Amino acid sequence: MQLSAQTQGTYQPLTREALQQQQKQLQGEIDNLNAALNSIRKNKKQSITEVAILQRKLAVREKLIHKINQEIQRLNDDIYSKQLEINRLKRQLDTLKQNYAKSIVFAYKNRSSYEYLNFLFSARDFNDALKRMAFLKSYRQYREAEAQTILKTSELRQQAIADMNNSKLQQTKVLQEQSNQLKVLEQDKKEKDQIVNQLKNKEKDYLAQLRKTERQRRVLNEAIKAAIRREIAEAERKERERLAKAKAGAAKKNSTVTNTPSVKNNTPATTTPKASDEPISGVVSTGRNEGRTYSVFETTPEGREMSINFENNRGRLPWPVSGGAVVGQFGTNIVPGTKLKETNDGIFISTKIAAPVRCVADGEVISVMDLGDFQGVLVQHGKYFTVYNKLADISVSRGQSVKAGTLIGHAAADFDGEGKIEFRVMNGSNKFVNPEAWLKSR
Repeated sequence: MQLSAQTQGTYQPLTREALQQQQKQLQGEIDNLNAALNSIRKNKKQSITEVAILQRKLAVREKLIHKINQEIQRLNDDIYSKQLEINRLKRQLDTLKQNYAKSIVFAYKNRSSYEYLNFLFSARDFNDALKRMAFLKSYRQYREAEAQTILKTSELRQQAIADMNNSKLQQTKVLQEQSNQLKVLEQDKKEKDQIVNQLKNKEKDYLAQLRKTERQRRVLNEAIKAAIRREIAEAERKERERLAKAKAGAAKKNSTVTNTPSVKNNTPATTTPKASDEPISGVVSTGRNEGRTYSVFETTPEGREMSINFENNRGRLPWPVSGGAVVGQFGTNIVPGTKLKETNDGIFISTKIAAPVRCVADGEVISVMDLGDFQGVLVQHGKYFTVYNKLADISVSRGQSVKAGTLIGHAAADFDGEGKIEFRVMNGSNKFVNPEAWLKSR
């Protein structure tokens, strides 16, 4: 479920292609939400998910309208700049025509052969006559070039007018689309309010369903915490062993240096700097990642590389299922006007029952959880974790290395009889974060 529409960002000028691509993505998400909504309604069984989808659709449509408004603003700016260009070209064209008219008048007044010869023979000497001939030739070329400039400027002005008219035509179409979307938005709001009113009549039944969902959430969270505690203990044990080995090796080297006879000048023997006795944690310097905070899961090069790769793919991770739509958003969600409230530690994605669920990044499976009605998988990516819940079956095992795209399992049917999975992301502090910020735009 979703509390309200996402806050619209401030206007930023984008190209027409970028705006249309964003609108296409948003419309695609609306289409997926409509498909999920229709699938639920085929069961003729109301559910809280129906409200969640409607609220999500409202938010996405408002974002779509916002993008349409941005395109309208872009077109307004484009039309304004085109009009300025047309006015500038008109002024330039008027000036060129006036100058050309003057040159034509001058040429007309001096059109006779007598005047031409008189201009040449009145030269002071032969060189002056040559200069006068060159002048007459260049003047004729200037008139020809001026005529070409007038034609070119006129063509540019006509093209600018055509471009402006095209922008106005686009503006008309976009304004019509804006009007259509606003009408549909009002219909969506009425539909959502109608469903909410219907839910109020069965609020007790849905509260019981939410309590069951909350119990499952807590069971899953405890299983995740236990698995991570186990991995932390194992990582700390390995780090202690590493430090003990490093300390023993340093002590042995120091002992060897101490027993070595001194040289003639009694210069103290130098020792090799011993390995750090502190585990890699806190803030350390590591070249291009200077100032990065490391956890106990990054005491090995493999762990650090896996974490950094996961971080570098923020906003570009593939979706765990193909198609579908987000029908349950991250965070606390409330059905307005009711006591119905639930907290999501991840996102719920609609999909087909038995649809393949795949890993989003390279990592290692550290827990396979049987949660009664569903199954879940916890995958570690250095100091990050991803959770794949509401699975009907599992295709991986604990300790297995996985790649992005590895089959984790298949989607189960949720309480409403529809395919749906839960996907979560945990950061380096073992806190759940919004997975949508990590997944790529569809």
